[in-house]
Amino acid sequence: MVSIVTQPRAPARLKPDLGLGDDREVFEITQGDPTRSMERSSGVRLAEVMACLSMATDLGMGQPVEFALRSCVLGVRLGARLGFDDVGLRGVYYQALLRYIGCNAGTDTLAALFGDELVLRRVAATVDTGSTPQALAMLWRVMREARAGGGPLHLVRAMAEGLLTAPRVLQAEFAGHCEVAERLATRLGFEPAIVEALGQLYERWDGRGLPHGIRGEAIAPAVRVVALAQDALTFSRLGGVEAATQVARERAGGAYDPRVAEAFITHAADLLAGLDDTPAWDVVLAMEPAPHVSLTEAQLDDACAAVADFADLKSPYALGHSGRVGALAEGAARRFGLPEGDAVTVRRAGLLHDVGQVGVTAAIWAKPGPLGDAEWERARLHPYYTERVLARSHTLASVGAIAALHHERLDGSGYHRAAPASSLSPAARILAVADAYDAIRSDRSHRPGRDADVAADELRREARAGRLDADAVAAVLAAAGHRVPGRPQLPAGLTAREIEVLRLVARGRSMKQMAATLVIAEKTVDNHVQHIYSKIGVSTRAGATLFAMERDLLGPDGVAGDER
Repeated sequence: MVSIVTQPRAPARLKPDLGLGDDREVFEITQGDPTRSMERSSGVRLAEVMACLSMATDLGMGQPVEFALRSCVLGVRLGARLGFDDVGLRGVYYQALLRYIGCNAGTDTLAALFGDELVLRRVAATVDTGSTPQALAMLWRVMREARAGGGPLHLVRAMAEGLLTAPRVLQAEFAGHCEVAERLATRLGFEPAIVEALGQLYERWDGRGLPHGIRGEAIAPAVRVVALAQDALTFSRLGGVEAATQVARERAGGAYDPRVAEAFITHAADLLAGLDDTPAWDVVLAMEPAPHVSLTEAQLDDACAAVADFADLKSPYALGHSGRVGALAEGAARRFGLPEGDAVTVRRAGLLHDVGQVGVTAAIWAKPGPLGDAEWERARLHPYYTERVLARSHTLASVGAIAALHHERLDGSGYHRAAPASSLSPAARILAVADAYDAIRSDRSHRPGRDADVAADELRREARAGRLDADAVAAVLAAAGHRVPGRPQLPAGLTAREIEVLRLVARGRSMKQMAATLVIAEKTVDNHVQHIYSKIGVSTRAGATLFAMERDLLGPDGVAGDER
């Protein structure tokens, strides 16, 4: 990933005048491997990927969508009021976006002890955790609601055990969150100061935080600002500016640096102005502090791999799943005959396909038996969440559109859209099979993993039943190392993707319509059309249509039908 080398001239800290003065760090954008500096740019900014990741952490923390983005805007505004220089503002900016990237660590433990960990986190956001009475009352309430269906004796015993266990569990979980955040931030290429600050996210000014109990100015300035900014945003949403200033006043000297609290209280109305009305995504990208970083293609792959691991930490049954699906889908795409660009896209879609699962409680993913109707409905939302997390980025939206289709089926029985075969591109079909194959092979909370031959047989049955694409199944099984029958030769040397384009051409679709259907660029569609015409020896749509009819290449629905 990006390596940002820092040359400190003085430690960043809050001075008595609330500014960082002229002490600065000089940033130099470098690459770990000199040969990578020549790689083609992906067109994706680092801030863009981190903004998407922040929306995933909103899901994982039980917060409203764009909570982290809005806290970033508020934090940078507050940092500017405090006199932070560019280095200090950069720290605040990325602290706000990345603060909870370790939030998936240990969620199964939290869910087992407290029930729905998303409810726990949503409630905890309104509590002063440095107050033992408030913290105990919050835990009692959450555990009582989670165990409401049990008998009185079971309830009392479980809650007593939970309250006795909670301090040890929370200490371990908070430490784990911080460590994971630091490791992921390092993989994403952030400088040591930002990495170190992410290890302090649960610390408090009064030293009563976790996991290390550090206090006062030993806590990074960015942490002190963002801790207040996020709480202020929460209370502003609940009770307006007055509620936000009241909590800042009450917690000054406890959770918050008194000088940061005073600056917020003095300027609260201006700092909070317009946060609910302004498109947070656009504002956050516009206010990105220097240095701005654009990712190369290889760096974007690295970032997608880090996000995949973030997602898979949600459940011990998912560890490594996204990476395996991405590799399997890429290998299958090449065997399927898809263009190189499509193979790269489907790999990234495989890496990112389950990021939406962070918005579903770990209690559901860890349930040992069948899911109830309400639980199943919640689980079925995770592809939708994946699409929403990635939708705001122009470049990643196309990857997200494919990633969100990983549970769709050709007969319309999949979810979350129940999409028909005609709207499922070859890339989407391959991703669905790759995901299913790895899921069958892996242990799950309600069953053990199955061996490779059993998985292959199950996929073939699904293809015969019309739910999975037979060619995609063959390609995935070949990529997984299975021996599969040779694929029938397509006419005129056409590839599978060219057959898809030919069908759309025959049905009179425009370049724009074809690009939308296949989730590719119009220029790519035009290239495919030119190659098709050259291969089949025609120069008109009518000639191409007749060629497709003569060889029975049009599916029964007339558009992107089953190629078997």
